[in-house]
Amino acid sequence: MTTTSRQVLLASRPHGEPTAANFSIVDTQLPAPGPDQVLLKIRYLSLDPYMRGRMSDAKSYAAPVPIGGVMEGGTVAEVVASNSERFRPGDIVLSHSGWQSHAVADAKDLRKVDPTAAPISTAVGVLGMPGMTAYTGLLTIGQPKPGETVVVAAATGPVGSAVGQIAKIKGARAVGIAGGADKVKALTEEFGFDVGLDHRSPTFAADLKKACPDGIDVYFENVGGHVFDAVLPLLNFFARVPVCGVIAQYNATSLPDGPDRLPLLMRDVLTKRLNLRGFIVRDFADQSKAFFTDMSQWIREGKVKYREDVVDGLDKAPEAFIGLLKGRNFGKLVVKVG
Repeated sequence: MTTTSRQVLLASRPHGEPTAANFSIVDTQLPAPGPDQVLLKIRYLSLDPYMRGRMSDAKSYAAPVPIGGVMEGGTVAEVVASNSERFRPGDIVLSHSGWQSHAVADAKDLRKVDPTAAPISTAVGVLGMPGMTAYTGLLTIGQPKPGETVVVAAATGPVGSAVGQIAKIKGARAVGIAGGADKVKALTEEFGFDVGLDHRSPTFAADLKKACPDGIDVYFENVGGHVFDAVLPLLNFFARVPVCGVIAQYNATSLPDGPDRLPLLMRDVLTKRLNLRGFIVRDFADQSKAFFTDMSQWIREGKVKYREDVVDGLDKAPEAFIGLLKGRNFGKLVVKVG
């Protein structure tokens, strides 16, 4: 038995912003699943900023996608056929099958998803990697305390929105930064932030200072660029800065113009005794059970809300991903594959 899989491949490595030419879409015949393997039909594909790094062959914490390889990504899939005692047809699983319509996977690499607990797409969103990134980075590194001020950029995205809401649960003030009036409005009206700011505003730096009269105790960094420039002078003594991404720099081909500001940063790290710590969510894999328990309860109680931006059709994944890197999505970006 063979199955045809629609696949999105990395056709070439981008220089700067990715374009449609960096991807190719093909139909490939998959082999039948072998011992302790299953055949999967992909239902949802997660699109995330980290994928830009996988398109590059620069040295990083993970291997790049090879030219001609399937673009990698987290997926929610349905088991179609199984040679494993652990899974049967119809089971919904979390996999890392990438940008394709079907896949053959080892049973040991799959985790069952309970379709009655929440919409299955949340397994790659608020109840998946993005949600756990927010949970572990904020609570382990940020350690917000009641009354402190927590600031997060890209705050209507899946990580940022969860960061702000968890900060509120822990008794902190939450200041969210986003791009555009609709997103800023959603920060306070939909996600419950205390303040929402537009980083595109010409008065953004002054607005941030006004919103943080007592300074910033925790800044959850996932953007970089001019947002961090405005944040740095406001960081309090012993402020914590979990660094999980710098999306503003992902398409850069050279260092930014202007003076070298590293000495200024290092001076503040020293004199303010700042704690800047980069992390990858898998660093905290041992917290996965606690995360799922807490986040599931917070969602049930209405303390954490989430938004999804759903794109219909695998062929639209490249265009949607290019838009993601430009901030066009509103919420967790997922592709409804089948």
